Amino acid sequence: MAGGPAAVSFLTNIAKAAAGLGAAASLLSASLFTVDGGERAVIFDRFRGVLPETVSEGTHFIVPWLQKPYIFDIRTRPHNFSSNSGTKDLQMVNLTLRLLSRPDVQHLPTIFTSLGLEYDDKVLPSIGNEVLKAVVAQFNADQLLTERPHVSALVRDALIRRAREFNIILDDVAITHLSYGIEFSQAVEKKQVAQQEAERSKFLVAKAEQERRAAIVRAEGESESARLISEATAMAGTGLIELRRIEAAKEIASELSRTPNVVYIPAGDNGKMLLGLNAAGFGR
Repeated sequence: MAGGPAAVSFLTNIAKAAAGLGAAASLLSASLFTVDGGERAVIFDRFRGVLPETVSEGTHFIVPWLQKPYIFDIRTRPHNFSSNSGTKDLQMVNLTLRLLSRPDVQHLPTIFTSLGLEYDDKVLPSIGNEVLKAVVAQFNADQLLTERPHVSALVRDALIRRAREFNIILDDVAITHLSYGIEFSQAVEKKQVAQQEAERSKFLVAKAEQERRAAIVRAEGESESARLISEATAMAGTGLIELRRIEAAKEIASELSRTPNVVYIPAGDNGKMLLGLNAAGFGR
């Protein structure tokens, strides 16, 4: 019977020890927190508020109940948003902007105090629309296409300055999409068609001018050729012309002889093969 109370006492001691160990483990767990790679933390103290120091990666101690850690992701994250802005000539333009942002690690306590953990969703769309509308209003609709790199540079510089006011660092800013309203698109298409017609008309005028010049050159060449032939004939006689007439007559007679409808080849002065060409007439 003596063994019964001893066993109960032993089990009770074990239970107390287990409870003590459990409480100690819970207290230790509540006193530790871990900051993973690519993260930072700020500590909120119930008596002192947000502590000014930023906690880096690793495992750290805090006072349970009195202090609480808040984890920030400091890696670069993408953000996309669209804006419908008016140009200088009162055309509506739809733009899509892509940002790569991250918080300034040294100012995480300030960011947490003023904006909270969702700082980027609160700030970036607002300043993005503000900057886009201000920059787009400086250009006409067609200038946004022809001067797109300049527009992107203005948007990037202005956004970087505005984001720094909120302790946000922008690693990249780019306009990924730009489109116009239906009315402006139709007007652009009509303008392009008119430009194409104007270019076609210009080409036809230039072609006609070139053909006119070619005709003048050809006529001048033929005139010069006739003059040279006349001079050569006057100096050397008409022997070469007579030879060419005989050769042409032979070719014409040969062609006529192969024609089924021709039964004889006319002869005599009235049947000259070269339309009445008379060799005796040259040189007069």
